[in-house]
Amino acid sequence: MGLSQLARSIAASPTLALNEEARLLREKGEPVIHLGIGEPKNPTPINAILSSAARLKRGEVKYTPVDGLPSLKKAIIRYTEEHYDRLVAPENVIVSSGAKQALFNFFFTILNPQDEVILLAPYWVSYPEIVKMCYGVPVVVTPEDGTFVPRFEEIEEAVTSYTRAIIVNSPNNPSGVIYPPELIADLVDFCERKGIYLVMDDIYHKLVFDGKTAPPAYQFTKKDIENTHIIVINGVAKLYGMTGFRIGWTIAPRAIVEVMTNVQAQTTSCPPALEQAAAEGALNGMQSIVESLRLTIENNRNVIVHELDAFTDVRYVRPQGTFYCLPDFRAYTNDSMELAKFLLRKALVVTVPGKAFGMEGHLRLSYAGSVKDVTEGLARIRWALDPNAPNEIFIGDRKLVRDWL
Repeated sequence: MGLSQLARSIAASPTLALNEEARLLREKGEPVIHLGIGEPKNPTPINAILSSAARLKRGEVKYTPVDGLPSLKKAIIRYTEEHYDRLVAPENVIVSSGAKQALFNFFFTILNPQDEVILLAPYWVSYPEIVKMCYGVPVVVTPEDGTFVPRFEEIEEAVTSYTRAIIVNSPNNPSGVIYPPELIADLVDFCERKGIYLVMDDIYHKLVFDGKTAPPAYQFTKKDIENTHIIVINGVAKLYGMTGFRIGWTIAPRAIVEVMTNVQAQTTSCPPALEQAAAEGALNGMQSIVESLRLTIENNRNVIVHELDAFTDVRYVRPQGTFYCLPDFRAYTNDSMELAKFLLRKALVVTVPGKAFGMEGHLRLSYAGSVKDVTEGLARIRWALDPNAPNEIFIGDRKLVRDWL
């Protein structure tokens, strides 16, 4: 069998094997707790359901414009004006089948072979693979001080004549940190001067805690939308808990959107009509659901950090947004993949290895689920790892005794 060199270079999703093992355990009736998935448990917003159902009832499930339904783009334009204080035209917006496709289309549009894209560790697992699929070279900048926030000087040092873009995800998946406004301002100024694209992955931008905000990059530039090097990626998956609807969008200069539209036309043709209708319903509907979800997630954040405080040797940076944290488990092992496997088999808890995010020795824990899952999952992890934890635990209806410490 002949496989392309590029295809063989793309890493498998780090969660697939663990998810499959978890699925098999659940089929056997095992009480597995999933702290790996980034998916809120709230029901789909009613306005999204009604909007999608209305289109389905009318039988209007046909091709749509490649760059998105005009009515959805209108809702995105209003959302951008409200949350970014930036008025954009329909030609500055392209709707895609999820924020992930939006990122792929953008990098396919701007990258030539061996062009470089700077990733700030910890980074979302798909960033390096998307860049590689577009024949680019991911360049990772890892903070040296353990805060998960790089210094501007560290980023500047990584820039070369091949650098085409820098990706910023704030609030950050997997760490939950919000990059300070001073860093965003410095990056905007630097990218505008150097002609480098600053890609703002804002998929979590409203899921913030403790009265904090994630400042939009637009507020640090005086350039208009046609001349700025700021690219904004967003979508409905996280803010509205609509992960299965796969609708994201890009805000960019018209010339960029035009080429991205050509790319999308030759791949997926257009985003699905029903999903676009649902996204439009969410954006035009009651926005109190976003605040309700945010409050729920913030409460879950408070619970998980309280549980982490009970560990003897686990360090963590308190999440300021998203629904993830990235505790440091190097007191127990430096191999995050083996640790994740161990916790699944011994404690029946799914976690995600930090190595996949550029942070070996850490585990990403999601608190997007229920408080019960968070508390019980962390209790199991502590039982499995911490010698100061009780030696016995009930998992499901079975009493287990730790015999490996």
